[in-house]
Amino acid sequence: MAVMPTPRAVYAEDPARSRGRRFPEAESATRTPFARDRDRIIHATAFRRLKEKTQVFVAHEGDNFRTRLTHSLEVAQIARSLATALGLDADLAETIALAHDLGHPPFGHAGEDELERQMSDFGGFDHNVQTFRVITRLERRYPRFDGLNLTWETLEGVIKHNGPVSDRLNRPSWRAIAAFDSEFDLRLDGWASAEAQVAAIADDIAYNNHDVDDGVQAGLFRLSELLDVPLIGPILADVQRRYPDTDPSIQRLEAVREMIGAMVGDVLAETRRRAADSRVATVEDVRNLDHALVGFSRDMAEDLARLRSFLMERMYRHWRVNRTRSQARRILAEMFQLFMAEPDVLPTEWFARSQKRDEDGPAQVVCDYIAGMTDRFAIEEHRKLFHLEVWN
Repeated sequence: MAVMPTPRAVYAEDPARSRGRRFPEAESATRTPFARDRDRIIHATAFRRLKEKTQVFVAHEGDNFRTRLTHSLEVAQIARSLATALGLDADLAETIALAHDLGHPPFGHAGEDELERQMSDFGGFDHNVQTFRVITRLERRYPRFDGLNLTWETLEGVIKHNGPVSDRLNRPSWRAIAAFDSEFDLRLDGWASAEAQVAAIADDIAYNNHDVDDGVQAGLFRLSELLDVPLIGPILADVQRRYPDTDPSIQRLEAVREMIGAMVGDVLAETRRRAADSRVATVEDVRNLDHALVGFSRDMAEDLARLRSFLMERMYRHWRVNRTRSQARRILAEMFQLFMAEPDVLPTEWFARSQKRDEDGPAQVVCDYIAGMTDRFAIEEHRKLFHLEVWN
């Protein structure tokens, strides 16, 4: 039986009515503005670097664990599926999903924590702001402007996919956002589009599921220990009942696949309920709500909170992970302090940037350089800076 396409939702973004780009450009003859944004992100240098950036593990610890790149692709796939089922613009949802991790530094949350510590006297560090810096300034590919010159809707979705952010503009780390917003108003006091909200919740779905998968593969906890965990436990028990003679690794993958399906189904039902209850009829209605339009049901949110508690205890705070985090923090701290004390050891282009008298300052340039590194490059750069024998 053929699957009937979902009618376009009345609150879906329309690419033909985009608010445009900061620097006007002729429209593409073959792509919508949102599809063009997606392609610009995929071709960006920062996107390629995601292949050796990680969240929990470090890139050299194994080839089977997710990287920021594979995670972003999984988020984009889930976001596109959700958007299609809800009658939203799938290109915009996919674009925001692909862009959401571009500002993450090497070594996952450990790297983010250390850059926040090193930048505490210079305005701080926020990976969402760094993502925005990447797409509006740091990517240099075009003769007429820095950044990727993405549409208003993509920029809005990237910076506020988790909700309004106007209360953060007084933070030093957000000065780049405040400056950009003063020239290209992103309406930071309201919710983002439904497509952006879909990208945000697709991120939650993806990382909760792949952390379960990666945690078992890494030996941080056993498959059997998941049987007592809400959501994944009942699904895994049912899989084992239906496929008792199947290899445990296949049982794990089937349980994760079915958990993704359960979470997606919950989001679709809850979002449709909220849209009906709130009588959402336009794109502006979505932005003006006092709550998110896209979300999990209360029961699903409670189950996910308990799953995250299990992962926090058994995975994110595992002693093996803690050791890696400790090493990662030291690597970034030592490089940051050396570059600040001796900027002439920076690569030529970055040294030149550090000497400019502009709004960024040397610390921000050093931070940008380090944040753009992959795990592997950061390890090698540290070795070259602190261990002479690598030059022999």
